[in-house]
Amino acid sequence: MTADLAVYAAGGVVWRLVDGKLRVLLIHRTKYRDVTLPKGKVDPGEMLVETAVREILEETGIRTTLGAPLGVSRYTLPSGKQKIVHYWSAAASDEAIRASAFVPNDEVSGVEWVSLKKAHARLSYPVDIEILEHFERLLDDGVLRTFPIIALRHGKALSRDEWDGRDALRPLAPRGKAQAKAVAGPLQAFGVRRIVSSTAVRCTSTVAPLSKATGRRIHETDLISQDAWEDGTAGVREVVGRRVRSGKPAVLCSHGPVLPEILTELALATGTMRGSYLSDAAALETGAFSVVHISATNPGSGIVAIETHAPKA
Repeated sequence: MTADLAVYAAGGVVWRLVDGKLRVLLIHRTKYRDVTLPKGKVDPGEMLVETAVREILEETGIRTTLGAPLGVSRYTLPSGKQKIVHYWSAAASDEAIRASAFVPNDEVSGVEWVSLKKAHARLSYPVDIEILEHFERLLDDGVLRTFPIIALRHGKALSRDEWDGRDALRPLAPRGKAQAKAVAGPLQAFGVRRIVSSTAVRCTSTVAPLSKATGRRIHETDLISQDAWEDGTAGVREVVGRRVRSGKPAVLCSHGPVLPEILTELALATGTMRGSYLSDAAALETGAFSVVHISATNPGSGIVAIETHAPKA
């Protein structure tokens, strides 16, 4: 299947607890007279995680942040194109539900909070039920509520040949500045609340647009800098351990050589068996990031999921 014959979309299984009982959100579509999970097509220049958050908001009125990925559904449209839809778990806070301004419209005639049993009965398509079953596996494993720690490689910097000053002061190249802007939205999709960065200018500049968009300050540290890593004074374990213990969504912006140690320490801090998947998650191009999803109720139960994203810049 060639790329020009595929339509990409994203959405989520939106969930909440009502009197201790789990409920998921279904949408009733006006035009198609069906019942589905909230989702929609990717807008130009958008990353899939941004699409998921935007489409959930547009179709339900609820602003969410993304949890663990739930897989991908594929099916053929009447046009003959293949539709590829990526899904995430998405918890809905009471505050977000109260703030919802949803009213029935030409696209969505109604939304409905239902039990998992009713969701199985009401969903119109088998592909949606498969995604719901992925969601249920997280629930059965006791890892539905998660928080992300995101390992971010700084944007493209000027080459060493183009820079006469200290390496730590080497700035972003024009492409790196574009990557920094492009990555701010996707990082917000995961609800980042803590921004931790190497003191190198190429790192702090990469998370500057995120800081501006969220109003959260950048916490700079030499402990995850390349200079400290090269001279043996890095403190990756200290930084990672603090973030895991906090249980809050965070991004760690660092350097290519340091990223493998960050991923390794995340595995150690969560009791996760190490493997080649860690190397894959650490092998990031400039401006790319890997999201490590960790159980909020039992961080020592192992990494729940890892996903990697590259900015469209």
